[in-house]
Amino acid sequence: MDKNQYFRKIPKVDAILADDDINEFISKYGHESVMNAIHEETANLRRFIAESEDENQINKQIEDLNNIIMDNVSNMYTPNMKHVINATGTILHTNLGRALISRKHMKRAFDLVCGYSNLEYNLEQGKRGERYSHFADLICKITGAEAAMAVNNNASSVLLILTALAKGGEVITSRGELIEIGGKFRIPDVCEASGARLVEVGTTNKTHLEDYENAITEDTKAFLKVHTSNYQVVGFTESVDIEELTKSAHENNIPIIEDLGSGVLVDLENFGLRHEPKVQESIAKGADIVCFSGDKLLGGPQAGIIIGKKKYIDLIKRNQLTRAVRIDKFTAAILEQVFMEYLSPENVVNNIPVLNMISKSISELYDYGSELRDSLLSFARNSAISIESTESQIGGGSLPTERLDSVALVISPMEKSAAYLESEFRKLPVPIICRVFDDKLILDLRTIREEDKDILVTSLSQSGLL
Repeated sequence: MDKNQYFRKIPKVDAILADDDINEFISKYGHESVMNAIHEETANLRRFIAESEDENQINKQIEDLNNIIMDNVSNMYTPNMKHVINATGTILHTNLGRALISRKHMKRAFDLVCGYSNLEYNLEQGKRGERYSHFADLICKITGAEAAMAVNNNASSVLLILTALAKGGEVITSRGELIEIGGKFRIPDVCEASGARLVEVGTTNKTHLEDYENAITEDTKAFLKVHTSNYQVVGFTESVDIEELTKSAHENNIPIIEDLGSGVLVDLENFGLRHEPKVQESIAKGADIVCFSGDKLLGGPQAGIIIGKKKYIDLIKRNQLTRAVRIDKFTAAILEQVFMEYLSPENVVNNIPVLNMISKSISELYDYGSELRDSLLSFARNSAISIESTESQIGGGSLPTERLDSVALVISPMEKSAAYLESEFRKLPVPIICRVFDDKLILDLRTIREEDKDILVTSLSQSGLL
């Protein structure tokens, strides 16, 4: 094979640029982006010719060069992050973005972040203000804390608190609370990074008040309690409640820091779940500093909320690390609206998507599922579709042993395997993320939003997968 003849067939750059479709792409995406794609794809074509012995394939690649160039440019400008339909039943799915933000809150935030705002400007005094001021009073009103602030996530909260209050000193913590969360974030490691020395007391399953008291030295800067929200130790166990620690700590002028993790502000027992410590309870029991996540059970954006005694919050605000982990204007705008919802306990369940999903009744889910099943059956030819009971989970490192009774659409393929269908579902324009069990697709209705229903039906109808 004379490969030189094929190299000579590769169009010159000027010839490619003379193509009408290529020119449309230049108008849309810019000359530089198209030129980069031309150079990249002509180089790829030369390598293909050099390595291939299939003349038909070589000719096809040469004929398709302009289309390949345009695909290159289109892919470059196609966002990788996509809207997906969560049919897994995991409400706070870390890989799928955790807590959903309501459209009402997003619209308000959109108006704020697309224009100038008083993010750090005090309109009354006409001078610089604090970005925490927009939601701090709301948090204090809801939780009973003296002061509040927020940083970019709860891991930052713990690091910042320990850096500001315990650097160079000792922090006493129960061995049963030395947790690891996602990304190998470990309490011992973050304590070390803060410049504080961790003093472990008690055992994995049992820690007593005297364990803390016996460990106090002149270098003790704080007691640290960590709520084990992402796992549970059961059986022969005992831990020391904040209320128990308060008297001993305050007699020794030692602040109590509590990392609550998920950050609950409502009674989860109302939804059939076990009791999860509320933020308000920790403050009422005497915790000096409490921190928790914004994008878990609170139902807001990614953030680390820090509340507690004003004298400690003021120290934290003045720490140099605070600026490095501060929230942006979008987070501040959403947090203000989320906390505003908690002023009305009777409405918060309807207005916070996470709480709304948790609160859905089985009868609601069955009605929703019946309607969705009938829509799918109208065009399904190669799959059986039924409604069955299943279980949802909270996720996001919250309530690991708790399950919510739920309802699922169960798709049983007749020709293809469930694993094949699951893979194809992920390739749809709006990917559908679901579970596979016993060669069936399980689509948990608790996490399929009402506004996604039409998208799901239309996508599956056009795909021909069912």
